[in-house]
Amino acid sequence: MNLIEDNPQGITKADIVVGIPSFNEAPLISFPTQQADKGLSKYFSDRTGVIINCDNHSPDGTREAFMQTASETPKMYLSTEDGVRGKGNNLLNLFKKAVELKAKAVVVVDADLKSITPMWIRSLAEPLFDEYQFVSPLYVRHKYDGTITNNIAYPLTRALYGRRVRQPIGGDYGISGELLETYLTSQVWDENVANFGIDIWMTTLAVRSGAPVIQSFMGRPKIHKPKDPASELQGLFHNVVGTLFELMCRFDAFWKDVKWSRPTAVFGFGLADLELPPVVNVDIKKFWQSFLSGVSGRWDLYTRVLTSQNLNKLEEVAGLPEEGFEFPTGLWAKVLYDFAVAYRDRIADGTELIDALIPLYQGKTLSFVLETQAMNTQQVEEFVEDQCLQFEKSKQYLLERWFAG
Repeated sequence: MNLIEDNPQGITKADIVVGIPSFNEAPLISFPTQQADKGLSKYFSDRTGVIINCDNHSPDGTREAFMQTASETPKMYLSTEDGVRGKGNNLLNLFKKAVELKAKAVVVVDADLKSITPMWIRSLAEPLFDEYQFVSPLYVRHKYDGTITNNIAYPLTRALYGRRVRQPIGGDYGISGELLETYLTSQVWDENVANFGIDIWMTTLAVRSGAPVIQSFMGRPKIHKPKDPASELQGLFHNVVGTLFELMCRFDAFWKDVKWSRPTAVFGFGLADLELPPVVNVDIKKFWQSFLSGVSGRWDLYTRVLTSQNLNKLEEVAGLPEEGFEFPTGLWAKVLYDFAVAYRDRIADGTELIDALIPLYQGKTLSFVLETQAMNTQQVEEFVEDQCLQFEKSKQYLLERWFAG
């Protein structure tokens, strides 16, 4: 893959790198660039730094918008060749460049962030100059924001790998120079990781490698370009779930011995003012219709993927009226475990398999919304924690199916 590089100040070394992955973010990239510059100047003035826009050859002028943003910190532009897309590909370029620059700390922030402050740079970077190698963000989020996180990524990674990392696909991270070597020598790299699977890949590899991991309290909610949970990008779902399943296959010798989970320390709690996140509206009717039509259209595949007991329970769930609809978490965990086994055994094409999981995820998300409507943020957090516990309790079921015979 040919790398396009613009390094006008000839930077050859930096203690700390802030990377901003992008594709067509010309209208928004200046703001996170300015905040990153202020954060580096205010909190890391004693260290050399560089801000790198790692881009997908955006045709909308992202490169120019970034390079023309005034900053005290030097800037560099990296890009994949024209036609090569994917956040993962952008970050791979960033990791290689950071190793070349002998960076001790790398911070990654999204290019469309509207709520980033200079404090975010401190929150994600400071633990890396202590004993930590991976910093995961901890945002205040609306209860219906991050439905893939709440219903799949968090409970599944926690049950498998034994660490409670609340936002394993949060998008903004701190990574040590040592951990970059783990990433660059990983044997797991495919189309999903090269796109939006990169976040869960980074989190899982950090935990799997035994790197010291910490969460950093960001204070402010994450506000970026809005997404409707009912129409959450199909590509994102495929990339995240495909990567989760692929890593399960590669790391089963590790997770088979993991029992229960332990908490992960939080850096910076109380350092920032707590702000309420923006409201996320959910189209309940759309979820309901997608679930029903999706289930009826894929029943043949479900009969090959799910055990007869789980298939019967799913049939019961699909027969419930909208008003009293509930998709029990215990069943949902076993469904996900069945799909993981089917993915490993290539019961069907991987894309077809994950496509078939989407209606069930929409049903589970609908159930989550209906069950938590009257709850405040704290109550929903407790609800999510209970869901995770049910995933952990159901892990024996996965072990029996995965290692049968």
